[in-house]
Amino acid sequence: MAENDPEAELRFLLLIAAYGAKIPFVKVMSTDQRTLRADARRNRERIMSSGRELFARDGPEAQMDEIAAHAGVGIGTVYRHFPTKEALLTEMVRVRFQEFAAIATLAEDTVDPRDALETVMRRSAEAVEGDIGFQLATMGSNQLEWEGIEEQKAVLAAVLTRIIRRAVSAGVVRDDFTFEDFGMVMCGITSTMYYKPGSADWRRHLAIILHGVRAPVRDVEPQSA
Repeated sequence: MAENDPEAELRFLLLIAAYGAKIPFVKVMSTDQRTLRADARRNRERIMSSGRELFARDGPEAQMDEIAAHAGVGIGTVYRHFPTKEALLTEMVRVRFQEFAAIATLAEDTVDPRDALETVMRRSAEAVEGDIGFQLATMGSNQLEWEGIEEQKAVLAAVLTRIIRRAVSAGVVRDDFTFEDFGMVMCGITSTMYYKPGSADWRRHLAIILHGVRAPVRDVEPQSA
């Protein structure tokens, strides 16, 4: 079906009316950007960009037909790439996890072990400050198709686990901090972003978390004379 073909779009709308958004014989297009034609890749990027803008404007009420209109594509084009709103949110999260992994990979070269971990947490938070779609997705994780981001999550986990272990071994991060804790902390930060938009509260939230992650100062017993 050609991109932006009015007759094809009408046929697709009739299928949606008959089967609902989750059309049983339509699968999500591959997320490997290299396999997409240039026009399809551009449309996918426009849909993603429009999704971020409309989620930022309307929150969970953003609708797929509005995203299509904002992107300048037909609703059929949107559903060929993302059969459901959940699929679109999942792709947004997948892209962000790729970004987190890139941030962590760069931070891993930082000489100071604690600074490496804190840099990942701070820059990851800054990356999603205005991404309401990502914030919604992480707060409503039961709506995510997590199998769509397992590979990206595994890459991030591998790098971050090394960073955390190095910081723990250096005695600058509490010894029970884990990659799972990182995820919990980031969900908390994004919740603050969502419920306190446009404010600096999330930065204070993060500062308090970073202080709590640091290894406790142990009392030094006085040496006997």
